[in-house]
Amino acid sequence: MVQPELVVCLGATAAQAVCGPAFRLTHFRGELLPAPPTIKDTVGAECRILATVHPSAVLRAPDRESAYQEFLDDLKVAAHALG
Repeated sequence: MVQPELVVCLGATAAQAVCGPAFRLTHFRGELLPAPPTIKDTVGAECRILATVHPSAVLRAPDRESAYQEFLDDLKVAAHALG
């Protein structure tokens, strides 16, 4: 059984696949969340979820520099969560 400490979902499609169709990336982006009950048996109760934009969204953004910085900020939250 795979028991990750953290699952990083890159994009809304990935986040909704893990957290359910009602998940909204705009609302929870960059926040550490507990694993939803639907996947706790697969990843373990201690696993957390972090959702961010898909890297391709950074390339399509009108202000790439700002979008890239926000993406990096989200990844820093993930790095900090792992120690």
